Amino acid sequence: MALFIIFSCIFGLLLCIVRPFHPNNVHTIASWFGKMSAVIGVKLVVSRHPDSINVGPAVYVANHQNNYDLFTLPAVVPEKTVSMGKKSLKWIPFFGQMYWLSGNILINRGNRTKAVGTLGKSAEKIKSKGLSIWMFPEGTRSYGQGLLPFKTGAFHTAMNAQVPVVPVCMNSTNNCIKLNRWDNGTIYIDILAPIYLDKEISARDHAKAIHSVMSQRIAELDEKVKENNGKLARN
Repeated sequence: MALFIIFSCIFGLLLCIVRPFHPNNVHTIASWFGKMSAVIGVKLVVSRHPDSINVGPAVYVANHQNNYDLFTLPAVVPEKTVSMGKKSLKWIPFFGQMYWLSGNILINRGNRTKAVGTLGKSAEKIKSKGLSIWMFPEGTRSYGQGLLPFKTGAFHTAMNAQVPVVPVCMNSTNNCIKLNRWDNGTIYIDILAPIYLDKEISARDHAKAIHSVMSQRIAELDEKVKENNGKLARN
């Protein structure tokens, strides 16, 4: 895994130098990381609502649990999609430069004024370039605490760009993956139907409503995992 991360960053950086800020850089590199799920002993089962397949520009919001998300969620990052990350990532050798040159958006979370400005620019980028943005509205990893409260940035961005929010739900993975075993079971990722936001409703209320939708779906995916584990135990 360490070798993969090193070489993927090097080759990804070379790709981005050849075609800097290309709209599909993130999708291409993410697909490499998504394939690593097999190496950590995980089988990915992905389902998509039909309306999410050709939705066009959107804001994708996903639950963020732990470092293993790096090898699971990237498998479903669509084409012409960039993510939003901390500005400090830019200074991580190789990875930071690749992250920036691949077209991802860097935000200064420590400065509210600049952060709001970045969200505004993100909305403009969605409109002018037809891009989608991938965001983790919890703002941090949950590490087994369940779905944390959502920040409103993703929802402000969607409303300003006049694009839908597409929830991406993954079952709980805390303490489920161990690197010393070959089979770490099945992980379910479900891409829900696009949700179009009413401008008459506040971004905070939209955040709470979509949090409820995602929390319910994650609970359903967790129940599916338990049922499958029970069947395996009986067999």
